[in-house]
Amino acid sequence: MNVSQLVSVLVILLLVATGIALVSQWLRIPYVTGLVLAGLAIAELLPAKIGLDDSVILNVFLPILVFEAAINTDISRLRSTVKPIVVLAGPGVLLSSGITAILLKWGLGLTWMPALLAGVILAITDTVSVIAVFKEVPVPSRLTTIVEGESLFNDGVALVLFSLILETHEVGTISFVGSLQEFIVVILGGTLVGLGLGYLSTVLIVRSDEPLRNILLTWAVALGAFQIGQILGVSGVVAVVVAGLIVGTVGLSGSVSASTRLTLLSFWESASFGVNSLIFLLIGLEINLFTLWQTLPAVLLAIVAYQIGRLLSVYPLLALISRFDRPIPLRWQHVLFLGNIKGSLSMALALSIPFSFQGREQLIALIFGAVLLSLVGQGISLPWFVKRLKLFQVSLPNQQVEDWQSQLITAKAAQDELESLFKSGVLPKAIYEEMRSLYQVKVAAAEKALREFYNRRPDNLGSTQTQQTKLDAIRRRLLLAEKSALNEARRKRILSDQTVQERLKTLDEQLLNLDDH
Repeated sequence: MNVSQLVSVLVILLLVATGIALVSQWLRIPYVTGLVLAGLAIAELLPAKIGLDDSVILNVFLPILVFEAAINTDISRLRSTVKPIVVLAGPGVLLSSGITAILLKWGLGLTWMPALLAGVILAITDTVSVIAVFKEVPVPSRLTTIVEGESLFNDGVALVLFSLILETHEVGTISFVGSLQEFIVVILGGTLVGLGLGYLSTVLIVRSDEPLRNILLTWAVALGAFQIGQILGVSGVVAVVVAGLIVGTVGLSGSVSASTRLTLLSFWESASFGVNSLIFLLIGLEINLFTLWQTLPAVLLAIVAYQIGRLLSVYPLLALISRFDRPIPLRWQHVLFLGNIKGSLSMALALSIPFSFQGREQLIALIFGAVLLSLVGQGISLPWFVKRLKLFQVSLPNQQVEDWQSQLITAKAAQDELESLFKSGVLPKAIYEEMRSLYQVKVAAAEKALREFYNRRPDNLGSTQTQQTKLDAIRRRLLLAEKSALNEARRKRILSDQTVQERLKTLDEQLLNLDDH
């Protein structure tokens, strides 16, 4: 395909994606499902053939998606849900992959290597469709954090397992101890690469504090972390995840201006949206309906297999979690089970299977079909199912509180930015005082409304799950601020280690006791 044809195809795809965004909103169907269906419909209308390239997805698209998810993840919330996330992304992936592989070997007569590859590929969860549903149907914030956190680390674990299976296939022998050691080394190595690049880029981001330069820097970090990980033989995905978490938590903290934070986050949101749109359109373009029809029985068996694997990994493992952590409500577990939608990474891994691998074409057809039916079937039914569960309800009083809080938060943020501009000499004092007084009126009005609301009788507060969640989030922020102050006092030798440790232990217990719904 020449450049002119490529540009023509991209223009058509972008126009189709824009149209699908409008149509899916009107029809109330998930955007990514609409994109896949549109890809199927326009496959024969394009001036040139274009399809998924596994190297582009793995080396360019995947780091962009993972980095964007990581910089938008609040580590403090991730810490509060770390146990269910680790269980689902670690033992959960291993258990789901194993069960799926056994069922596929038994049901389709596959040999062990193809069955294991298919099991790992179909154990990957794609969070795009699920989070899109959460934006339409309110759900508890802790559930959203678990879904996002599992997806972040699920990809890394699955990619490592995929590589180990292919390596074992090439060598011809398998050593459980050796594979386990390599698995740990790859994960730890990726973490160290991510830590190094994350903290190095954070220093540069804070010193530069210029949006356009920092966009280029974060772009280099996202793509570079993956490549360095691959070169060193460790997990590139884990490196990108860790680097993104550090940049989002430390690099985009209060040390940089609001304009830099807003520009960077907006850029990465746009990049992620664009990449996802192209990927899911290309999924539709790549699937051959005739081939899908021929392999439909095998595809349906594969879907049943990975759903059984997911069922036997979600419910038993999360039941064990309740013994040493806050229990995960059963209705949340239903969402985690049925939100097991497949996506672009599964297809990319299928395409990256070496041509010398026996049964490669059969595996690709099997996985492509499973991904398509997953996106269409589960993608369309999930919003309805989540609504039926009624996980989260916002009352009118709480909606009003949110309006006042949003006014207070935005006005105070604007005042902080004005203060920074005034101190740096950008604003003269007269203009600064005039603009600050305008925002002060908004702050005073919001504070007065909130004060009156909270001074009412308790039975009029509309104390619901929503209000409790907000108060818990505020308490968590305050407790984390106390921990930060204690660590700083210990670093400066103001307080002794013993005093700090005792106080930190108390604060940690209070954090664990917070009912974060």
